[in-house]
Amino acid sequence: MVVLTAVSAALYVALLIPFKFIQIIPGLAELRPAAAIPPLCSFLFGPAGAFGAAFGNLIGDFFGTLGPGSAFGFVGNFLYGYLPYKIYRALSDENFSWKMPLRNWLALEFSIAVSAAVCAIIIAFGVDLIGVLPEKVSYKGLANWITFNNLLFGLILCPLILVSIYSFIQQSGLCYQELISVKKHDLRSFFGIILILLGIALSLGLGNFPEPAQNILGLAGKNLGLAIVGPGVLLILIGSILI
Repeated sequence: MVVLTAVSAALYVALLIPFKFIQIIPGLAELRPAAAIPPLCSFLFGPAGAFGAAFGNLIGDFFGTLGPGSAFGFVGNFLYGYLPYKIYRALSDENFSWKMPLRNWLALEFSIAVSAAVCAIIIAFGVDLIGVLPEKVSYKGLANWITFNNLLFGLILCPLILVSIYSFIQQSGLCYQELISVKKHDLRSFFGIILILLGIALSLGLGNFPEPAQNILGLAGKNLGLAIVGPGVLLILIGSILI
């Protein structure tokens, strides 16, 4: 698993660095086609993919975006590489191919989408909390951009690559099911998914309320993070543990 962690990190870094110069939010976010790698390595390598995403993102930060927010980038990318395979296993069987049933495709896309949003929420909440967001950038702006980027590349590139190479990786004995014991999912896993979805609804859903509505509710500025995003993040973390 250590080798697979290194492979996952290397793949992530290799695709991160060439696009570091396309900064969307200086020092915090860039165009990132590499967003397809964490869920891809998650489905293939399980926990190794999660640690590879976390360390790969940290290494990539040394090439232009390293700062206090990198700690939250580490956690956010870990979950981006951890949740896809955990959520997918709770919903469907792992038999990735072009001819797999529609249920498998939907479970695949759903697990990527949920993980993409979680990654964005953790990072945006963290950097907003410690006050390193640029003056003209809000939590909402950063969270929405990271979510959009992750969805754009994760939902399209990851499934296409996965179904193309899965049989080869499986025959090579490198899939995580061949290397570690895998527990069966139970009701606790589904409860964890529900908590994560509730956390996303709070953090992204209410967080995207129009500003006049936020002002009326007293949720402008830092109050938004404390009153809505904070509890949402807590639900996400609890759900991630349960799943």
